[in-house]
Amino acid sequence: MIKPQKLNKGDTVALVSLSSGLAGESLFRHRVELGIKRLKEDFGLKVITMPNALKGIEYLDRYPEARAMDLMEAFKNPEIKAVITMIGGDDTVRLLPHIDFEVFSNNPKIFMGYSDTTVNHFMMYKAGLTSFYGPCIMAEFAENAAMHEYTKTYIKKVLFETNSSLEIAQSPEWTSEMLNWIDCTNNEISRKMISDKNGYILLQGKGKVEGRLLGGCLDVLPMLIGTELWPKADEWKGCILFLETSEEYPSPQEVKYLLRGLVAQGVIDNISGIIVGKPKDEKYFEEYKEVLIKVISQEAERKDMPILYNMNFGHNAPMCILPYGALAEIDCNEKLFCLKEAVVE
Repeated sequence: MIKPQKLNKGDTVALVSLSSGLAGESLFRHRVELGIKRLKEDFGLKVITMPNALKGIEYLDRYPEARAMDLMEAFKNPEIKAVITMIGGDDTVRLLPHIDFEVFSNNPKIFMGYSDTTVNHFMMYKAGLTSFYGPCIMAEFAENAAMHEYTKTYIKKVLFETNSSLEIAQSPEWTSEMLNWIDCTNNEISRKMISDKNGYILLQGKGKVEGRLLGGCLDVLPMLIGTELWPKADEWKGCILFLETSEEYPSPQEVKYLLRGLVAQGVIDNISGIIVGKPKDEKYFEEYKEVLIKVISQEAERKDMPILYNMNFGHNAPMCILPYGALAEIDCNEKLFCLKEAVVE
């Protein structure tokens, strides 16, 4: 994998809307402005917004090629050192016909987002570029009252430093409380935090396993399967699959179907482990665990495969950052998860 250059204070980052055009709606502009303020004040970065990123829901729905153009132009611009998504959505896959993968491999730089941005990450992965499943502008950077220190810590450690090894620790508290984004006075109110007494939960496995990270938002993966972005079964060899669920709350049945499809494709036979993010709102918390054991351990007969559950990535806050293609390790005995190489240069 090609590793992008790390960020430094004074670097320029570009903001893009690659799925929903929510950032361009006047009711939500204050969230964008707050996210930009945090990039500047908390991280010392310069910020530019790509030409189509604020054109609104209707325009960007009508013209996916405009979204793709912003992404490509941001990568081509040598002054831009990182590209961060405004927010997710549900139709990033529509950008696929308009993508030139060589633009990514020839102009490596940090790219970050999550949820429907999973599709963009698989574009980067196809181009051989490490990208970062992590915070977006309107949610994590525009967090109410202040950014979570846990989130800020992993932004700094993953994107601004060249750590040869980095433990991804469990956050002692979390939230998924939704304060109405339309009411800008909510920007000053901290969301209610919940103590996480579970920590990382080991569903099965023992010892240590290593693998390269590949995965994303479980809800989005069905749109990728069968496209040119979806890796063949043998390309999953030795990978650690990471999965998390969105505010769409996929049912345990839907999760079971997705996992069974991965078994049928040979993906589960090839991977070395699975890590799972805390379910959104902790809905189906126990049911998802039961589905994972049923499909992986019983049906696929992979009782040996480590499954680490309840991690802090995806649709709850705070969140860490997971780099695609990076070597990582699950330590079953200590219930630890670590990145085992520098992911930026």
